[in-house]
Amino acid sequence: MTAVAEGLPLTLHAYRLLSALAAPFAPLLISHRLKHGKEHPARLDERYGKSKLARPPGAVVWVHGASVGELLAVIPLIERIREKGLAVLCTSGTVTSANVAEQRLPPGAIHQFVALDAPRFVRRFLDHWRPDIAIFVESDLWPNLVMTSAKRGIPLIVVNGRVSERSFNRWRRMPSTIGALLRCFDLCLAQSTAHAGRFRDLGAPRVTTTGNLKLDVPEPPADPEALAALKAAVGERTIIVAASTHAGEETMLIEAHRRLRHSFPRLLTIIAPRHPDRGPGILEIARAADLEARLRSRGELPASLTDIYVADTLGELGLIYRLAPIVFVGGSLASHGGQNPIEAIKLGAAILHGPHVWNFAEIYEALDKSHGAEQVTDVGKLTVKVGAWLKDADERAKVVAAARETVATLGGALDRTIAALEPYLMQIRLEHRDADA
Repeated sequence: MTAVAEGLPLTLHAYRLLSALAAPFAPLLISHRLKHGKEHPARLDERYGKSKLARPPGAVVWVHGASVGELLAVIPLIERIREKGLAVLCTSGTVTSANVAEQRLPPGAIHQFVALDAPRFVRRFLDHWRPDIAIFVESDLWPNLVMTSAKRGIPLIVVNGRVSERSFNRWRRMPSTIGALLRCFDLCLAQSTAHAGRFRDLGAPRVTTTGNLKLDVPEPPADPEALAALKAAVGERTIIVAASTHAGEETMLIEAHRRLRHSFPRLLTIIAPRHPDRGPGILEIARAADLEARLRSRGELPASLTDIYVADTLGELGLIYRLAPIVFVGGSLASHGGQNPIEAIKLGAAILHGPHVWNFAEIYEALDKSHGAEQVTDVGKLTVKVGAWLKDADERAKVVAAARETVATLGGALDRTIAALEPYLMQIRLEHRDADA
C-alpha cells in the first residue's frame, strides 16, 4: 500500500494550512450554495463529514465521482462489486448526482455527499466510514481527501482515469504538487493510452490502460407510464432531440428548427439542457423566435402546435432518447468539451456533434472515422444534415449501425477494470474474514 510521500511540496503544506483555517467559514459557503440550489437542504451535515447512517459491517468499498457523468460511468462497476458481497459507499458533490444515485444505484449501495476538503471534515468522514479501499473516478482528486486516506493506509485507485490536455498543461506547471498526489495512488486505470501517458508524465507510478467505462454503460431507463404519455402526445410527428445543451447552443437549434419547419411542418424539437434550471430562459428564446414552446418541468406535454419542447427535468434522457431518430449532443458547438453520446447510440439515435469534444475525444474520433456520427460546425451545417437525415431513413440506419459497431468494438473496459481491482477486493475480503474469525 502506498503511503503519503515524505517531504510534501510547499504547495500542499500551504493547501492543508489554508483549508484548515477556512473550515470555520464553511457554513457561509454552504449557505451560499444552498440559496443557489447547489446543496440538498436535508443533507448538509454530510458536507461536514457527518452521517445519519451507520457504517455497514464488513469490508466497505468507497467509490467517489465528482458528478453525474462519473457516477453513471461506474454504476455497472458498483453493481459488480455488490455482487461480490461487498458494501459500497458512493460519494459525489452535486445535487443532480445525488438524484441519479437515488434512481440508479443498486440495492445496498449507500450514497453520501463528499465532505468539504478541510482536514477536520475529511478526518470525521474517514473515522465514521473506515473504508477498506477508495476508488476515485476519472480525475476528481481533492488533496486532503487523497493524502489523509493514503496516510491511513487505505489503498487508492483511479478508475476510468482521464487527464484532459488542458489539465495536463496546467498541472505541468506544478510537477511536484501533482506528482506528490499521484504517488498516493496504488494504481491508475486510464481510459486510453493518451490519458495513461499523461498520468505517467505527471508522476503516477503504476498506470494501466483499461478503456472507457462509459462505453459499457447500459441503456438508460425510462418510466413506462411517462414514456407512454409522451409518445401519445407527440403521435406521428417528426422529432429531433438536442441533449445536454449549453448556453448559445439552444439559439442555434431554435434557428435550425425555424429553417427546417418549412420542409417538415410537423417537426418537434426537444431540447434537454445540461442544467435544467436554464429551462425558462430557453423557453423565452423560443418564444422570441415566434415559436410555440412548452416546459416539461411545469408538467406540460407537447401539444399539436408545439415547436420547441424543453425537457428541463433530471434523469429523463432515457425517455427522450427513445423518441429520437436524430440526437445532437451538446457542449460541442459551445466550447465545453462535449457530452457523452453512448446512451443515445445504444437507443438507436444517429448522432450529430460540434467540433469541441475533447472530453470524449477518442470516442468521437472513432465514431467520425467509422461514419457512426457526424460533426457540424454551425447552424447552417446543422440544418442541412438534420434535413438530409430526416429525408433518408436508410442513411440514418447506416449511421446508427456503424455507431453501435464502433461502441461494441471499443467496449470491454468494465471487465478489464474489475479484473484489475479483483486482487484488492480479494485482499480486503480476506482481511475481514480473518478479523471475524
